[in-house]
Amino acid sequence: MKIISIDQLNTADLFVDCLYQGGRKGNASDDPLYRLLPVSNQGGFRIIGTKAEPKLVVLTTSMNDINWPDEIDKETGIFTYFGDNKKPGHELHDTPRYGNLLLKNMFDQAHGTVYDRRRVPPVLIFAKGGEWRDMIFIGLAVPGAPHLDSNNDLVAVWKLRDGYRFQNYRAQFTILDEPVIKKEWITDIISGNPLSTSCPVSWRKWIEQGIYSPLKAPRALEYRTRDEQLPDTQLGRALIEKIHSFFKDDPYKFEICAGKIAEMMLPAIAGNLNFTRRVRDGGRDATGLYRIGEGASAVLVEFALEAKCYSLNSSVGVKEMSRLISRLRHRQFGILVTTSFISTQAYKEIMEDQHPIVIICAADIVKLLFRHGINDLQTIDKWLEIFNEA
Repeated sequence: MKIISIDQLNTADLFVDCLYQGGRKGNASDDPLYRLLPVSNQGGFRIIGTKAEPKLVVLTTSMNDINWPDEIDKETGIFTYFGDNKKPGHELHDTPRYGNLLLKNMFDQAHGTVYDRRRVPPVLIFAKGGEWRDMIFIGLAVPGAPHLDSNNDLVAVWKLRDGYRFQNYRAQFTILDEPVIKKEWITDIISGNPLSTSCPVSWRKWIEQGIYSPLKAPRALEYRTRDEQLPDTQLGRALIEKIHSFFKDDPYKFEICAGKIAEMMLPAIAGNLNFTRRVRDGGRDATGLYRIGEGASAVLVEFALEAKCYSLNSSVGVKEMSRLISRLRHRQFGILVTTSFISTQAYKEIMEDQHPIVIICAADIVKLLFRHGINDLQTIDKWLEIFNEA
């Protein structure tokens, strides 16, 4: 990772996935962004200009808020960001820094004419990284995504907290294919000339033609390590241990739970899953159909699901994976859901031989639970109770 030290911030350009070091005093002055850019040293939304006519917007995220899980899909270049109405007591747009109103205006303008898009400020996204208040530059972003329309790229979602219901925005941005943002362009933006000669090509293309140019990073042939497959927080481990403890005496019930988890990751699973018998299941715990496309144009693809309710210290090995692979029929794919991890040898064989198997390991389960609001021990207990009735 490229690192920019604190004494270089005033003149440094913005490099994708570069870490910008802050101070080490232990207070707000450690923030590196106000040295790097003419913005404040606090807040998720930081604006240059006015809330009615922003010239530049800086969005910051910790990427570890379990209630509002911002995330970036580096393979597609899509960044999901939650607004700033994160506690009950306020209307959707009534927030201290006007962040949600800013999101609404930007997305409205993004779906307008070229003259509307010219009013959309460049959005620079930073995530917490390294130590202290160090930040990593995620990229230059624009509202929306190539595959989403105006009904789906900015959505008001309901949340329940302390018995009170309230709304917040879930916004999806496209990270543009620009590896470096020059300081010269930042200066031009502030002076009111965002379409200057130093303007990035992909930004100009989006403004003038409405065409998205995502920064995509196709996945190399690789496998996840044991640590990458296991939860990296104490809460995550506790949630997985709750699931394992609940089903360890009756793994058959875990198959139903695994089906629900698969639907969380793959919502296009069509209809009900068909679960096999407790014994002699033919190497498949369930079968089902995955819908590709819409309406009469849709294609249904068969898949087989295997569920492994293992402790965090026990891996799914070559034998178990080979059993699933050998049962896959022509034009089928597999889904393996486990509360543990896949052994190195088994994972390598899947990737190297390009077996069509979706791996949902313990770390994936935690992420999916968080995404669906199941993020504490009380909520997981309530969620697990539904499987007593299954």
